[in-house]
Amino acid sequence: MKRRIVAALLLAVMLMSLLAGCGSTPAPTEPQGDDVVQATGNFTVPEGGYDGSEVTIVFYNTMGANLSAVLETYIAEFNKLYPNITVVSTNVGNYDDCRDQISTEITVGNQPNIAYCYPDHVALYNLAQAVTTLDDLIASQETVTRADGTTEILGLTDEQIADFIEGYYNEGREFGDGLMYTMPLSKSTEVLYYNKTFFDEHGITVPTTWEELKDVCAQIKAIDPNSIPLGYDSEANWFINMCEQYGSPYTSATGDHFLFDNEQNHAFIKEFNEWYNAGYLTTQTLYGAYTSGLFTTLEGVRSYMSIGSSAGAVHQRPAAQADGSYPFEVGIASIPQVDAENAKVISQGPSLCIFQKGNPQEVIASWLFVKYLTTTVEFQAEFAMASGYVPVLKSVAENPVYAEFIANADGGNYVSALSALVCLEQAHAYYTSPAFNGSSEARDQVGALLTKCLAITGDNVDAQIAAAFEDAVAECEYAS
Repeated sequence: MKRRIVAALLLAVMLMSLLAGCGSTPAPTEPQGDDVVQATGNFTVPEGGYDGSEVTIVFYNTMGANLSAVLETYIAEFNKLYPNITVVSTNVGNYDDCRDQISTEITVGNQPNIAYCYPDHVALYNLAQAVTTLDDLIASQETVTRADGTTEILGLTDEQIADFIEGYYNEGREFGDGLMYTMPLSKSTEVLYYNKTFFDEHGITVPTTWEELKDVCAQIKAIDPNSIPLGYDSEANWFINMCEQYGSPYTSATGDHFLFDNEQNHAFIKEFNEWYNAGYLTTQTLYGAYTSGLFTTLEGVRSYMSIGSSAGAVHQRPAAQADGSYPFEVGIASIPQVDAENAKVISQGPSLCIFQKGNPQEVIASWLFVKYLTTTVEFQAEFAMASGYVPVLKSVAENPVYAEFIANADGGNYVSALSALVCLEQAHAYYTSPAFNGSSEARDQVGALLTKCLAITGDNVDAQIAAAFEDAVAECEYAS
């Protein structure tokens, strides 16, 4: 975390000096108060749009061999349409490696053209005004002629925008100024994995609310007193989900950023503290490993429910037996809600951002490639099946190959398809938190806060919880 803070400070100082020396336009003033102010974008499409010139664009990502193979296939298809645009795909390790390398390269103006990103990465890059705003590109009506003689408009059509799952698309505008900085590539969320065989055997109903979950935990403890009924992998996600479900403040991209120290949030933390001390649950930090290990084990202390990433479904499935069958069937459902009629589920997974370049044709070429990846149904389908992530387009569900994949969904060999099916069914519920420089620190602090508060014991629980909240806010403010 210290390295991240230092990197942000160095970026701010070095790049503001660098850009000032180049006569760049200063960043828009951050809006204050609760109202979002529409700022001015930093990229205007030149007349004529793409001029057909030869350009090379570098794409930083974290893809392994299987996903890179899918990507390279579609780079070749893209090059049939735009042979003068050379796309260089570069694997730079994990998401943090990608962020750190770009943060360093921005300081010398050597950043890539396109990168995998999370919102807090973009907020960091925006300290240097390095990320291209996409609004003018999305709205552009300039006509682009492909190599095969067909044409397309440079921007997005109304139909293309409407095809995006709304929560995924809107993530690109979560930076406090109303501007679009990212496009969604592939997404994941959290789902509730449960031991369907055990639930069916004991007549247990899958919980849809947290109150129902508490009752289910009590039922499981009565059947298996040595169990820990629920494992939750991400403490930060749990805290943020509860804020969103209750409609209680968490953070804001403008004005006072850190708003999570409030009575409603104290209350749900205290309730979960009681659940933890009753032996109902554990988390990744408290358990010391992913809680899928408790869920998939068949001996000793085990769990019968696990809340984890939708992209990790195969890790929530027990090892196959000698005959190829599984010891139990995995069920998957949406995570519990405060109000099942007003569901809120966190949206995660990589988006794409485009970096500023001196040659506007590099930016336009980058946009054409980003547009191609994010709006091509076939790519979205193949990438989703290979990665375990969820496609960002509604129409992918109608793709024959993907539709067959989903049709095979079950709690065994096709558990990834079952996870994807649940994710698509709850598409209306997705949200993302505000992004600003310091939003990743807030996420880290609330995760640590929840972990600390779960284990509190004694007569002064309320006071200890209050003190933990105060400390977490102070850490956030200090880091920012």
